[in-house]
Amino acid sequence: MYKPGVIERITGPVVVAHDMLGAQMYELVKVATLGLIGEVIRVEGEKATIQVYEETAGIKPGEHVERTGKPLSVELGPGMINQIYDGIQRPLPTLVETAGTFITRGATSPALDRKKTWRFIPRVMPGQKIVGGDILGDVSETVLVTQRILAPPNVAGTVKSIVKESNYSVTDDIAEVETQNGLAKVQLMHTWPVRRARPVKSKLPPVVPLVTGQRIMDFLFPIAKGGTAAIPGGFGTGKTVMQQQLAKWADAEIIVYVGCGERGNEMTEVLETFPELKDPRSGQPLMARTILVANTSNMPIAAREASVYTGITMAEYFRDMGYDVALMADSTSRWAEALREISGRLEEMPGEEGYPAYLASKLAEFYERAGRVEVIGSEQRTGSISAVGAVSPSGGDFSEPVTQNTLRITKVFWALSKSLAERRHFPAIDWLTSYSLYLDSVEEWYEQKTKQPWKHIRQDAMSLLQKDEELREIVMLVGPDALSESQKATLEAARMIKEDFLIQSALHPVDSYCSPEKTTAMMRLIMKFHEKMEKAVEGGVALQRVLDLPVRQEIARCKIEPSERFDEVAARIEGNLGEQFTKLTAETPSSEVPQA
Repeated sequence: MYKPGVIERITGPVVVAHDMLGAQMYELVKVATLGLIGEVIRVEGEKATIQVYEETAGIKPGEHVERTGKPLSVELGPGMINQIYDGIQRPLPTLVETAGTFITRGATSPALDRKKTWRFIPRVMPGQKIVGGDILGDVSETVLVTQRILAPPNVAGTVKSIVKESNYSVTDDIAEVETQNGLAKVQLMHTWPVRRARPVKSKLPPVVPLVTGQRIMDFLFPIAKGGTAAIPGGFGTGKTVMQQQLAKWADAEIIVYVGCGERGNEMTEVLETFPELKDPRSGQPLMARTILVANTSNMPIAAREASVYTGITMAEYFRDMGYDVALMADSTSRWAEALREISGRLEEMPGEEGYPAYLASKLAEFYERAGRVEVIGSEQRTGSISAVGAVSPSGGDFSEPVTQNTLRITKVFWALSKSLAERRHFPAIDWLTSYSLYLDSVEEWYEQKTKQPWKHIRQDAMSLLQKDEELREIVMLVGPDALSESQKATLEAARMIKEDFLIQSALHPVDSYCSPEKTTAMMRLIMKFHEKMEKAVEGGVALQRVLDLPVRQEIARCKIEPSERFDEVAARIEGNLGEQFTKLTAETPSSEVPQA
């Protein structure tokens, strides 16, 4: 037992206590008679500064602070999937049952159910040598996820005994390992400090794309598995819907969704919507492979600061099993605001716009834990964490510190445009300011998968969109009459890309997801139409006659054709394209052809 400290000063969520000699940084403590959960964030001699994860109203100087001697940690084991946690891994459904809808301060509950039992199937034998990260056995947690029970990273030695196949709770001992430091007992669960990254053997290059099913992301600005992406955008531009689409359709086996400081009504919508969503690949509920971390804007700000670490530590646990994990953080701006508020109460020297001087290093520390890696253990396994962080800059100003520091770290920038959102163009990603630094890494995968010159088609499409912007500036200055027929054809082709390709409905049963093969084939059809349109217009065909061709409507409607039979659809449209343009050129009267 540690000698309790005494509260000296209280400033919102920040508490200063004395008689804390020996306290360690990031040590977990219990504050006052209510037992509020807190964490040591500064140590000065016998004084410790504590950030409290709950409302501090009513506590007073002189009350005691109990030390635990261990850092803020999460419990990792069966029972995490299909669960809704708060920022410090307290299960919200359990707290509602025990403490009511309005959770009382000091209410705690184990993150993993201690009473529930799980069928454990052992995979090692007594006498076998193991190292940290080795798989001891399997637990089928949901129909979509099998948990591989791992030896904790700090346990290595010879298996002295292991239980037989049966049902066990997370606190039952399933194995005994003879280590250099003596006998270690292993359970179905273990704990890990949230602020410390779990060890890996090595980081691997990101060469496999994370297929999202969203055309503008997959085709123009792809993200790799193990990659990092930022989605900055002002209010109403669709950040939350985009992250929900990614959670639903991304090519990842585990989803960790962290609602970090978002409005309560938005988080409520997520919590109500996700349990009803179906996993498109298996037909099972999406929650069968999802963990939700909910920390709304009216919850204590200190817990908001901890929530992203809680989420990424749980993601690392599943990555170590060899799974591909997608982590959605919505939004890192609210997390940075929590850092700013705590920094202000600590009376630290403020940086730009009042944010702490260490904002950039904190963001880098978080995103650096993403990646595609070779995990620890005797057998070779790879896993990945792809981190997508939404950023909510005030007034949509991308020059503010959180957005700028995020851009220095992440490799994909999906910039949301207020003007596109106002025109009901969704996803409202601005194709002129967004970028991806994974293009060269994933090019080979896409060309093998689609059997098309993916990079060449993409470059042509981006070039067309840039020409479109230049021509629009001319139109705004001198009017449309200044454009030639060929330039008008360029504008029409760019309009087809924007309306028939880039706009994608999140609510349509077919258009909500688009496979890489269908995505590339759709763009190839639009670029072929553009090529033939330019030749026809140069040959003297009136542009309006080209635009009236039935095949143009076929291309516009092909987005709602199922991906499974899109090869037939594309072949039919391509045949019609050739026939209709040949017929149109043949029917063009000589009077339409301009004279030299």
